[in-house]
Amino acid sequence: MNAALPRRRDELPTPALCIDLDALDANIAAVAALCRQRRVAWRPHAKCHKSPPLAQRLLAAGAIGLTCAKVSEAAVFAAAGIRDLLIANLIAGADKVNRLVELRRQADPIICLDHLDQAVAISRAMQAAGLRVRALLEVDIGLGRAGVLPGTPALELARKVADLEGLELAGVMGYEGHLLQIADPVEKAEKIAEALGQLVETAESLRREGFPCPIVSCGGSGSLPCAVRQKGITEVQAGGVVFMDAFYRYRCHLEGYQNALFVLATVVSRPASDRAIMDAGRKTMHGDFHPPLVVGRPGITVERMSAEHGILKLAPPAQDLRIGERLELIPGYSDFTTVLHDRFWVCQGDRVVDVWPLAARGCLA
Repeated sequence: MNAALPRRRDELPTPALCIDLDALDANIAAVAALCRQRRVAWRPHAKCHKSPPLAQRLLAAGAIGLTCAKVSEAAVFAAAGIRDLLIANLIAGADKVNRLVELRRQADPIICLDHLDQAVAISRAMQAAGLRVRALLEVDIGLGRAGVLPGTPALELARKVADLEGLELAGVMGYEGHLLQIADPVEKAEKIAEALGQLVETAESLRREGFPCPIVSCGGSGSLPCAVRQKGITEVQAGGVVFMDAFYRYRCHLEGYQNALFVLATVVSRPASDRAIMDAGRKTMHGDFHPPLVVGRPGITVERMSAEHGILKLAPPAQDLRIGERLELIPGYSDFTTVLHDRFWVCQGDRVVDVWPLAARGCLA
């Protein structure tokens, strides 16, 4: 253990973003086992953690690479020695294209496309550099965000992309994010199967036309159990599942994983018998999708948050809460909480065993 680290969790300055290492490793092992069982590769999204040490832990457990949100984010992981990086966002503009070329010199990224204009610009840059980059067609399977429509529109785009030098058509990807919060499990499974069926059928139509399509990529954390069951899917991108949070558990109804990410906060004020104030607000954790949850203290709920304050509602059994007491909270949504911090404090029980920097924090371009 680094001698400069606090030795105990209760010595950490608050608010502090912490990882329960045992719970994290259990979650990683569970997802890796699920993917092996279903014979689906795991390419976890790194936007939820932005941390090379955590990424290396995922790869050691069997992940084939990472999914990244932006070129700059992928560059951080490439610098850490990770080569197989899917950039699950559309790349446009000379600056980003030039940085993609530099990324290709040190790693083997995969880009996604949904329009010929993106493809032409990247093709020209790659040709000029004497390089090739793998590309997936992003297919809109119902989310109504980015993506070429499935079927014939995707096939027409594939024909045009296949004629461009510097690009290697490697498959398709889609995201079923509009279906994550369906409460009824049967309905959720049916609708996700229908959406992913469009993606798989698009891949099959490309293959019938002679286009290679080794990658069929999808699967967020909130749909992971359904996505791995879909015949024809080759890989899933679920990343936040390794942390779990209130959103995934109570809005997406994801079960079987432990809460591995938490925030430590300190009670700093007791202005009323039924109200307390903690030192963790919106600049510490995200609460719009689901309010943070207080662990192990019945009767304390997060009523609202301002920039630097968390306002706690206290039921009668919890009204003995005192200034200076520490609380452990499960974030409402992990992706939007981690990016507010520079480091993870890694804990085992009451001990602090490591610190992992969020090296890709702020990499938004």
